[in-house]
Amino acid sequence: MDTSSSPTRRLLLTGVAGSIAASSLALAGPATAEPRRAVPAPETVALPDGIRPEGITSGPGTRFYVGSLADGRIVTGDLLAGASTATLLPGSPGRQLRGLFWDSRTNLVWAAGNVDAIGHVWAVDGTTGAVVSDTVVPGSAFLNDLVVTGDSVWVTDSRIKPDRLTRLQLTPAGAPTGAAPTFVPLGGAWPQGDGVAVNANGIRALPDGSLILNNSRAGGLWQVDPTTGVAVPIPVTGGPGIVGGDGLELDGRTLYNVRGSGQREVSVVELTQTGSTWVAAWRGACTDETLDVPSTATLAGGWLWAVNARFGVASPGTASYWVTRLPAR
Repeated sequence: MDTSSSPTRRLLLTGVAGSIAASSLALAGPATAEPRRAVPAPETVALPDGIRPEGITSGPGTRFYVGSLADGRIVTGDLLAGASTATLLPGSPGRQLRGLFWDSRTNLVWAAGNVDAIGHVWAVDGTTGAVVSDTVVPGSAFLNDLVVTGDSVWVTDSRIKPDRLTRLQLTPAGAPTGAAPTFVPLGGAWPQGDGVAVNANGIRALPDGSLILNNSRAGGLWQVDPTTGVAVPIPVTGGPGIVGGDGLELDGRTLYNVRGSGQREVSVVELTQTGSTWVAAWRGACTDETLDVPSTATLAGGWLWAVNARFGVASPGTASYWVTRLPAR
């Protein structure tokens, strides 16, 4: 669809997410000291034609970064301004970027992807676009999403067999160490992939230090011990269940799972810790008529912003792309 003409936009939510949206929209207005109050914002944010976006991250404030599957560039701008305004990292032949994660400690934008068939993880200065580090991941198949924790970068590899996580060591301040990546096999109850279908995908860090993953092929949410790789399922009560998913975004105990239960929505669940494990309760699904196969999302300015990858669109090299604004809890 052409977002340049500012089409009439309808916001739809189901279940408890409907009440979440209603309260968010009611609060929309001038920014105040309330941390969850949403500020006025455009309905969509235009991206360059043909960019084929996949990953999005944000910070500081409402500055955002979107990576390209077409040429591995990173574009940036302010979500409140309504459009990408600059190229942070120029494109390069054969490079594809998927997951992105901005680290507030270092102002580094971490990116996972590949150059031709070789997997890489990059750290890019969020202001200058300088590549601070470029780590080759030997034996990788399809580096997908990533999260930065205190001393590590954790990366999912969606088509590796047997399944594993890639870890990059950081300094205590979050800087790259230059050390070779290490690997943690995924085990326990984790549903092993076939090396073809996308398996481990979205990843975030839980408050207790464990990791949470979704599984695009088998569905479900999974708690992973980062030391052993042992995975246990996180049961989800209510709703249709988590049947797939792409990117994850975590705000406290509220988890947003992009395409967790549908191709044009973001599933919302509330996490609760029970001893050493976690459970989740369905809180509804955010959807909007401007969503077109979203891939990842980021929280900024009191809103959730989902980038539309538009997988399967005709002529992806010239198609239009955009980010959709959704209410956040």
